[in-house]
Amino acid sequence: MEKCMNHLGQPVGEELEHWKQRSYPQRTVTQGQYCRLEPLTLALHAEQLYQSFAKDQQEANWTYLPYGPFADFESFKGWLEDACLGDDPLFFAVIDNRTLCAIGLVSFLRIDPRVGVVEVGHIHFSALLQKTPMATEAMYLMMRHVFDDLGYRRYEWKCDSCNQGSRKAALRLGFMFEGIFRQATVYKGRNRDTAWFSILDKEWWALKTAFEQWLDTTNFDNQGQQKRSLQECYS
Repeated sequence: MEKCMNHLGQPVGEELEHWKQRSYPQRTVTQGQYCRLEPLTLALHAEQLYQSFAKDQQEANWTYLPYGPFADFESFKGWLEDACLGDDPLFFAVIDNRTLCAIGLVSFLRIDPRVGVVEVGHIHFSALLQKTPMATEAMYLMMRHVFDDLGYRRYEWKCDSCNQGSRKAALRLGFMFEGIFRQATVYKGRNRDTAWFSILDKEWWALKTAFEQWLDTTNFDNQGQQKRSLQECYS
């Protein structure tokens, strides 16, 4: 990071002469090749999401989330209504373009247009979405909106430091590990040390190019297996 000197000879951060407050993320549909993101609504998505999440019979996907699992559809729907219909977090359902069903949830949160910082979180991908091109594309669509449409400076990912799956996913998607915030919070009666990751605007162009190369249909064989990994596309 470039450092400057002020009139007192003290090192300070670089000046951002043309910086202006950014807009709030939009509650709009974002279309991709394999999936699309739709602003969450109870009428369209609640039942489909409940059925998709129910395929995780061991309920392991709920372990690192501060809520759930839910005993029945009504309690799940009640949680969606109470916690997921506001502006921050701003929730989207991940829709499979083939089946038109909602198979995952994701959100923008801790949104700060004044300084151009936003976090992606409350990520819950059902078994129908995990380890598919749709999962990667959903993350790409979120990033693209933040950096290309809104011009934000920083995009954050945070997770329980014990959640190795989430940490590996962040690194695969191009986030940089920044450290551990010890005893950051308490949830489900246990301590959480929080791992922090980020992507900066100046890093986005190279990542965007890699995502688009990886997501291209020519990168997958007739069985849907990737020919080049996302990491190989970064190089």
